Amino acid sequence: MFKPRVPLEEDDFYLNEKGYKVFTEKFHLKRGYCCKSGCKHCPYGYDKRTDSFK
Repeated sequence: MFKPRVPLEEDDFYLNEKGYKVFTEKFHLKRGYCCKSGCKHCPYGYDKRTDSFK
């Protein structure tokens, strides 16, 4: 299934102390689905360790 890319806006992410992009909760909600990658600000409640939603 094709999932279109969501254009990034200024407040969709920040750079952490190591220089990696960290997506915000706002971005995840705008994207509209959970990618099951264990994202730090996942608003969908996914837990990568248990592979389940809280």
